Amino acid sequence: MFTSAGASAVTIVLILLALLAIVAVSMTVKIVPQARAGIVERFGKYRATLPAGLNIVTPFIDRLAYRIDLREQVVSFPPQPVITEENLTVSIDTVIYFQVTDPVAATYEIANYIQAIEQLTMTTLRNIIGGMTLEHALTSRTQINSGLRGELDSATGKWGIRVNRVELKGIDPPPSIIDAMEKQMRADRDKRAIILTAEGERQSAILTAEGQKQAAILNAEGNRQAQILNAQADRQAAILRAQGEAQAISAVFQAIHDGNPDQKLLSYQYLQMLPKIAEGDNATTWIIPAELTKALGTLGGTVGKIPVDGGGSKKRVDLDEKIEDDLPDAEETSKAVQEALDAAKQAEQPGSGSGGPVIPPEAPQ
Repeated sequence: MFTSAGASAVTIVLILLALLAIVAVSMTVKIVPQARAGIVERFGKYRATLPAGLNIVTPFIDRLAYRIDLREQVVSFPPQPVITEENLTVSIDTVIYFQVTDPVAATYEIANYIQAIEQLTMTTLRNIIGGMTLEHALTSRTQINSGLRGELDSATGKWGIRVNRVELKGIDPPPSIIDAMEKQMRADRDKRAIILTAEGERQSAILTAEGQKQAAILNAEGNRQAQILNAQADRQAAILRAQGEAQAISAVFQAIHDGNPDQKLLSYQYLQMLPKIAEGDNATTWIIPAELTKALGTLGGTVGKIPVDGGGSKKRVDLDEKIEDDLPDAEETSKAVQEALDAAKQAEQPGSGSGGPVIPPEAPQ
């Protein structure tokens, strides 16, 4: 019976020793996860900082008091009321991105660094927003973020914490302020629309006037060019007409010169022109040569000297050909001569239809 009791006692002792060994091993071997740090205390005092991985400590003397997360952390704080420079209360909620750089300072320098960061953020934010108007605060988020980050980073440095980034999630004015801002923005938009419309009409009027001015200038220039071209064309036409008339006169003069007209032909031509002169309605004065009778006599004598037979038949034939070329036939010649004599007699009478004196011009040379 004693043997049985002793065996049981030995078994219990062995079990206790095994349990003690397990506890000792568990207290000796400490495993720290990646991106974390372990704070070891010996009799309540800081002993060492365990890195990530397998670590050995003294059992029953050293203990792993804290595990500090070294990763970047994100903390969102609830909206907090903030008063602006113009005494308007707005609600602002923020987001903080921070990271523990010194596990020992984060453990022993501050009791709760997250709560400390929250309170510090609110107080710093009130100081920054309190010096701004609402409109400035709404349009200066980058400036607020930079100022808030700088203040937090300098204050949390002694806690072993680095603030990487601060963001304002929202700035919410009161409903009455939001309504007033909407009305103001609507009025500003209407004002800008009216200004832009007026500016557009002004630019349109300026461009229209400029276009009309350019059109008038181009029209005037075109008319001037057209007038110059017309004048040049008229001048060229006048030159050509003058040249044509000169050539015609030269041709007529050359023809007369080549024909070598004598006194008899000129007298006959003058007699032919007398009826035409008398046909005019305003022909009140006739110009009759002083030697008209002599010219007619000469013309008649020339006709009477033409031989009718004898040895001068050849000369007569030539004269007949000349008379046929230069004068009309004998019957028409006699008739024209008689009409010219009658017209001359009527012109010499005081009560004739001509109604004017007869001016005997000089005989043609």
